[in-house]
Amino acid sequence: MVLTLDVGNTNIKIGLFNEKKLEFSWRISTDWNKTSDEYGLIFRELFSHKNRKLEDVKGIIISSVIPSINYTLEHMCKLYFDINPIMVGPGVKTGINIKYDNPKEVGSDRIVNAVSAFRKYGGPCIVIDFGTATTFGYVTAEGEFLGGCICPGIRISTEALVQKTAKLPKIEFVMPDRIIGRSTVTNMQSGVIYGYVGQVEYIVRRMKEEAGKENVKVIATGGFSRLIAKATDCIDIIDPLLTLEGLMLVYYMNNGEV
Repeated sequence: MVLTLDVGNTNIKIGLFNEKKLEFSWRISTDWNKTSDEYGLIFRELFSHKNRKLEDVKGIIISSVIPSINYTLEHMCKLYFDINPIMVGPGVKTGINIKYDNPKEVGSDRIVNAVSAFRKYGGPCIVIDFGTATTFGYVTAEGEFLGGCICPGIRISTEALVQKTAKLPKIEFVMPDRIIGRSTVTNMQSGVIYGYVGQVEYIVRRMKEEAGKENVKVIATGGFSRLIAKATDCIDIIDPLLTLEGLMLVYYMNNGEV
């Protein structure tokens, strides 16, 4: 079995693959203060709940956007799984040609998403990941990652709005029926969500124009992908497993299988 970890700023998404098929997935909070033992005990409990043993895992791959937590997780893998994990980064085979000015700057999660989208759906494609930050990535028909955009995520944008104003309350993230809200809450919901829809549509349109391509698949993943996709037809595919499956693909690329 292969264990995949997608370490984000807010959550760690975990996938357990058996014969390249996702058997179980979990999501835990990213906590920089946790020790390797604390994370190890969390994994032991998760596995025990599904009647699995840590010894069942034969390989581990990690994508992380938080360098300060990497040592803790690597140490946990060695201590509790007796495995040296693959850390997605320079030197790891991905099958994607990165056309960044400095390829080392590209977040490992964006690389993994590009790998997964290209292998599953082909190119050209635009990958949107609605996480703590919302990232857009453009992949050509030849499997080249050209770059993209990074925007504040919906949640942190809303938190900033609430924190920096005196009277605006916290809101539930639901799509209002009307864009003209008739209360403070619906005004905020309308502004945040429909405003984000407009941002997505504009960026997707401009990326297609700059690439000179119209027939481009747009694949969305991440926690808010379904909410945004409800209000726009610019998203073609919603794939909640995109990152975890991308990690699985990269793992096997680096272990003699394509």
